[in-house]
Amino acid sequence: MTPPPAPNWPEEPLPAAARPDWRETLRTASDLALLGIVVALASLPVVTAGAAVATGSAALHHWIETGNWPGVRPVLRDFRRAVLPGILPTVLAGVAGVVLAVNLLALTRGVVPGGAVLVLVTAALAVAAGGFAGLTVVRLGQRGGQGWRDALRAAAQTGRDRPVILLGTAGTVALATLLCVLVLPPLTPILVGYTLFGLHATTRRLAGAP
Repeated sequence: MTPPPAPNWPEEPLPAAARPDWRETLRTASDLALLGIVVALASLPVVTAGAAVATGSAALHHWIETGNWPGVRPVLRDFRRAVLPGILPTVLAGVAGVVLAVNLLALTRGVVPGGAVLVLVTAALAVAAGGFAGLTVVRLGQRGGQGWRDALRAAAQTGRDRPVILLGTAGTVALATLLCVLVLPPLTPILVGYTLFGLHATTRRLAGAP
């Protein structure tokens, strides 16, 4: 009786998946911190905030896709192109943020009747608005930092089709806001970079992207 053939085991074990060492992790953390600082500084004139966020999101998307950051000249060129289109979104976002903040302050101090129920409703609206804004920033970065209207439409469609992604970006923005306001106000510029990364990472993970 012929014995069964021996299994064809590989002579050498398969290589383990490469893991980033501490130097690569530190370099990534430093890059994200620097990104946040640059975006925050570019937003100081206020009217340039939309362009700064759009350009930073586009640069981060480029890094995620290629592993390399774009050069200084392309970034400056994209920033200049994004200044004028970003003014209106900046104004609208600022007005919405002020209105929600004033309403929350008035409700929590009892100036406006409504009690805890309206406080919770207003807070939920603020979180949802932050999540939608964060998702819009991600879609904008995926378009090279250009096309606010297309990014808004894409974010709205994603919110309808995949509400879990909207919940994820809302949680990311809410956590970043709490850290900035309650825990680490001086580190807000650094947290901007990590928040952008968290928005992109959350969106990609929940969408099933590699």
